Amino acid sequence: MSDLKNTQEALNKFAKYVIKQSRSNLTRQGKNTTSSLYNSLDTDVKVSPNSFSLAFMMDKYGVFQDKGVNPIGKKVHNTEFQFKHFPSLNGKFAQSMAKWAKAKNIRLRDEKGRFKKGNYKTIGYILARSVATGTNKNQGIKPSLFFTKPFNKAFENLPDDLVKAFALDVDNLLDFTTKNILK
Repeated sequence: MSDLKNTQEALNKFAKYVIKQSRSNLTRQGKNTTSSLYNSLDTDVKVSPNSFSLAFMMDKYGVFQDKGVNPIGKKVHNTEFQFKHFPSLNGKFAQSMAKWAKAKNIRLRDEKGRFKKGNYKTIGYILARSVATGTNKNQGIKPSLFFTKPFNKAFENLPDDLVKAFALDVDNLLDFTTKNILK
């Protein structure tokens, strides 16, 4: 029974570290504008005599922020993700970019250089199109590794007997975690 308690403690410590560092990375990298992704980071640890379950949860787009996304038809970042189609004016990506622009107070100007009121829907579409098609120097979404780096670092600090007992491999565990978040 003591082994289960030690396993539970080690996994809880691992999960707590990953979440704390991931949140710190989001804030430090300026990716915590609306706190949605920050607040969505969570974990669930379950330990049984012959197995354990460790789940990390976050908003779906967190995986894309972490791993990055290539623009349409280009390989700019070392990532498996790529924009598949041109964003629509009413699409989710354009809407999320509109929310981001509003939170950052990004506005358009008229012919005389004065700020226009509102119109965040248009700004969101312009930003989404630019990111998805790679029309600016920040093409696609650059990998931030806000989650991957703390996950890998914490994995290195897991007790060796725990890693061996469950034949854990960091790449397989991280890939499994990422795929479960995207479901």
